[in-house]
Amino acid sequence: MKKVVVTGGSGLLGTDVIKEFLDHGYEVVNADMKYPKQALCRTVITDLTNLGEVYGVLAGADAVVHLAAIPVAYSHPNEVTFENNVLSTYNILEAAGNLGIKKAVISSSESSYGICFSKQNLAPQYVPIDENHPQLPEESYGLSKIVNEKTADMIHRRTGMQVVSFRLGNVISPEMYKNFPGFIHDPEQRKTILWSYIDTRDAATAYRLAIETDGLGSVALNIGADETSMDIESKQLMETCFPAVKDFREDLSGFAPLLSNEKAKKLLNWKPIHKWREYVKL
Repeated sequence: MKKVVVTGGSGLLGTDVIKEFLDHGYEVVNADMKYPKQALCRTVITDLTNLGEVYGVLAGADAVVHLAAIPVAYSHPNEVTFENNVLSTYNILEAAGNLGIKKAVISSSESSYGICFSKQNLAPQYVPIDENHPQLPEESYGLSKIVNEKTADMIHRRTGMQVVSFRLGNVISPEMYKNFPGFIHDPEQRKTILWSYIDTRDAATAYRLAIETDGLGSVALNIGADETSMDIESKQLMETCFPAVKDFREDLSGFAPLLSNEKAKKLLNWKPIHKWREYVKL
């Protein structure tokens, strides 16, 4: 039985990620600052900004899944967000690499492209946004994610550890589908995330597959659903909110996603299966 440490397992994504690994026969340890509402595995209260504590919690693990972070811009002073997210990720990868752990997955964000928290109304340069799209954040949260991806590249070069960085779309747990009727007909509400979403259960599957897949090196992958979170077709969303964007790299028929998940589907042999329409009465 392989042992995986999940950081931030008490958070929004954590429950489903822990369940996913447990359901596939892994021993799981949750490293977090707080205990979860539902205890699925052993929790070790860990300050991830303390490198010694990180070495302690990772000892004996075969893989690490790093979810823990300040999860949004502007919830804390900018330097607090940057310091927490960058230092904790550095410590996780530094310790894992030196301990001989071979696989890690870290949580980056679509926010790294810069559109999400832009004060300048930044528009995408093209859609769907893929992993080659420029990353142009204006704030420390998006910047922290870019630094973390660079840290992943560095640790991979030094130790050979495989590190997959997930640029997550808007993470939706099942109970959050009840909020969808409040925005599915209002393009303005979610335009800065290009109307993306990813179900926590589909994300959890991707985390497991990123640990089980070999030969990925250090790679960043968008993780989003196969459709937008809207009941308005994608071409109309773009015409309404980003009329100046004319570079469409794929056919945007129907409700096609504007955050491309094609690379993750191909490299991980992954397919998101949860669709919001199955949970929302239209």
